[in-house]
Amino acid sequence: MKHPDPFPAGVYAGLVADDPGRSDERPPLVLLHGLTFDRRMWRPALTELETLDPGRRALALDLPGHGDSPDAPSYSMQAVVERVHAAVMEAHLEDPVVVGHSASAATASVYAAQHRTRGVVAVEGTLSVGDFAGMAQSLEPVLRGPGFDAAWSRITANVFRTEEVAPDVRDFVLATSQPRQEIVLGYWQDLFERTPSELDAWIVRAAGAIRESGVPYVAVVGQDPSPEDVAWLRTNLPDARTIVWPDSGHFPHLAHPRRFAKLLAETGRWTGQRVVAPAMR
Repeated sequence: MKHPDPFPAGVYAGLVADDPGRSDERPPLVLLHGLTFDRRMWRPALTELETLDPGRRALALDLPGHGDSPDAPSYSMQAVVERVHAAVMEAHLEDPVVVGHSASAATASVYAAQHRTRGVVAVEGTLSVGDFAGMAQSLEPVLRGPGFDAAWSRITANVFRTEEVAPDVRDFVLATSQPRQEIVLGYWQDLFERTPSELDAWIVRAAGAIRESGVPYVAVVGQDPSPEDVAWLRTNLPDARTIVWPDSGHFPHLAHPRRFAKLLAETGRWTGQRVVAPAMR
């Protein structure tokens, strides 16, 4: 896999970002990497995007505590959403399409439930937040202790599914994942402090706000969704589109960067209803 030269960089609300393109009539892109990664995760697709949708404004952020962005007092979902929104405002982006990978698929969804957007692209994000929280809570004592590295390796072995991707993609993933115990624990604060049923209800409310806003929602996954996820989407986001790219593990945007860039280019025609989604806390 190519490692392109860095894009033009910027700092917005204290968050470091790759900031290619220019603002125009096309909705800007805001790209949020997954936990333990950084903005490099989007560079292969953004390189392809420049040939498919030249000059498209894209803001690929290093989230708090990741990459070149400094640590933060809180990594709760709400704190991160507001930090991203502050960066969007400081970068003078109007109604972006928000793209989130893995855990940040939920961040992108909550952002869209609370702030003006043109749509959401969720990459390999789970809808079964309550189930995931139950797993995280069962491992909390180990994750807080000296066994963190071993526990995190077991978790990522199941989640990343790197055996499904090409060796260059696997090498890129392993080289760019930088797990830090205090950061993982901080971002999982909501998982530890809320009950699984509270978290499930939270995501259902977010989906309802997105549904009422009328903006597009696309889920990109590397394997067929479970019947439970299909039923959840049919109930909560009936107009959502699910795209399956088999054999791309947890990283379809890395396994198929040009195909993913084509999807991003298509979002340039998204208009949505450009309304403010109902408040959702």
